[in-house]
Amino acid sequence: MSFYYAFGRAIAIIVLAIQPAFADPMLADFDYPFEVKRFEFTSQKLPLSMAYLDVAPHGEANGETVVLLHGKNFCSATWEQTIKALSAAGYRVVAPDQIGFCKSSKPDHYQFSFQQLASNTQALLQKIGVEHPIVMGHSTGGMLALRYALMYPQDTKALVVVNPIGLEDWKAKGVPLKTIDQLYQQELKTTADSIREYERKTYYAGEWKPEYDKWVDMLASMYRGKDGEVFAWSQALTTDMIMGQPVVYEFGNISVPSLLLIGAKDNTAIGKAWSSPEVAARIGHYGELGPETAKAIKGSILVMFPDLGHAPQIQAPNRFHEALIKNLETLRRPANEQDRSRSSRITPND
Repeated sequence: MSFYYAFGRAIAIIVLAIQPAFADPMLADFDYPFEVKRFEFTSQKLPLSMAYLDVAPHGEANGETVVLLHGKNFCSATWEQTIKALSAAGYRVVAPDQIGFCKSSKPDHYQFSFQQLASNTQALLQKIGVEHPIVMGHSTGGMLALRYALMYPQDTKALVVVNPIGLEDWKAKGVPLKTIDQLYQQELKTTADSIREYERKTYYAGEWKPEYDKWVDMLASMYRGKDGEVFAWSQALTTDMIMGQPVVYEFGNISVPSLLLIGAKDNTAIGKAWSSPEVAARIGHYGELGPETAKAIKGSILVMFPDLGHAPQIQAPNRFHEALIKNLETLRRPANEQDRSRSSRITPND
């Protein structure tokens, strides 16, 4: 009897292993590296829940808080190594999952805008007592950080962007717009393999390391099965937000101390895949976009990583965080002690 029981259990385990996993649009089964807290609030007449990390500094605190804003294909958890580096340097670190992403609410009907996400983020910071933060964003989070600095210049200690999107207006350069319904159908086709191939070509300069698979699996888990439609819809809504709300024309209005950390091999450009070859060839050149943006943002500091792609904080964490911590010290100095009269280009070495 025990033999047949054991045999049956083994067969059941094998069957479960080969079946497609159910979607986990709220990432309930994905453990974050730090305690996940919740900010409950109402926006657009909807009760919403924003997940966030709030990590205290290790050792002697320097009194500063860095707010980390994730990208479209990322979550607050993907800032893991950056949180550890900043915390070790004395910073308090707050990293939210934006509404529509990861462990936060994904409402069916929500007017997504960078202004709204920035307002949600400021409401969180006010709730937990953060004043004058250093706001740091990556990818879509970089576009959000730029908007935050434009909306709340008096409340922003400094701005840091890591390979932000929005450094060019793709629509103006010829990328055809898609309806939300078209974007949704496109998102429904997303798989772990398609994510991995896209990130290999775009984020990591054609290279791949096994440690990147963790973040692919995290993202792919939110797409699987019928429940994955929830996340696919949110992704379609946020892509529409990105395409229709360019920030590139407002760089000259940014007045806070700013740092740009740019992997020059990045070729990210949303819409490239459905553009003509001529349009695709002229967008997504971060080796050019980085210096152009630094010139447009008065007094900004530019750090170029010539051999890295879209996610330098993941691709070369030690080199990236050394440059980040060093230049944050410059940004923290009083304005009369900073030499920010012109953009400075720094190229870190191996």
